[in-house]
Amino acid sequence: MAVDVNNKSEEIEEIDKVSGEVIEEKEAEEKEAVTKSQSVMKEIWDWVKTIVVAIVCAVFITQFVIVNARVPSASMETTIMTGDRLIANRLSYKFSDPKRYDIVVFKFPDDESVLYIKRIIGLPGEKVTIRDNQVYINDSTTPLDTSFLHEPMVTEDATYYVPDDSYFMMGDNRNNSADSRFWNNKYVKRDKIEGKAVFRYFPFNSMGLLTNK
Repeated sequence: MAVDVNNKSEEIEEIDKVSGEVIEEKEAEEKEAVTKSQSVMKEIWDWVKTIVVAIVCAVFITQFVIVNARVPSASMETTIMTGDRLIANRLSYKFSDPKRYDIVVFKFPDDESVLYIKRIIGLPGEKVTIRDNQVYINDSTTPLDTSFLHEPMVTEDATYYVPDDSYFMMGDNRNNSADSRFWNNKYVKRDKIEGKAVFRYFPFNSMGLLTNK
């Protein structure tokens, strides 16, 4: 029986060609799978980096730039209402001193684990006198401005001597404010002031910058 060598050779070549194509397709599929896997991993890694950077930035900002505070009491009404959420700027006093009437967030002198928000009334070295429900500085005959109060203050007469590098604080709702008049440690040291309250972001209908008066 005669064997067609040429046909056999052609069949072998065809088989080799088909096998080669199958191998190439398989290799291409494997490469595509690897590429997809690498793409997914790259996307996941990009997300991880973004989240880590965001967390680091948030920690940095809250530690060194701003204080995010919620007001739990009515002591500053109606300037700041109970439940308002505020941002205080930690950098406000890096290059300048706190001023009278600034609204500030600070560590409560009687318990520094608690943050308070009040208005600065007495400055370092000043004599603060409360007489006839008015506040006077250094024996002045002109009382301090009270235009930001929603009702007249009714309180006992008293005199306070503010130490150097310290501040005398009062709430705007003076008839319902636990402030320097009533604390055991009556004065707030400068380095205990966390920042100047500058912006209210909640509730949204009251969102905006806070003014000193």
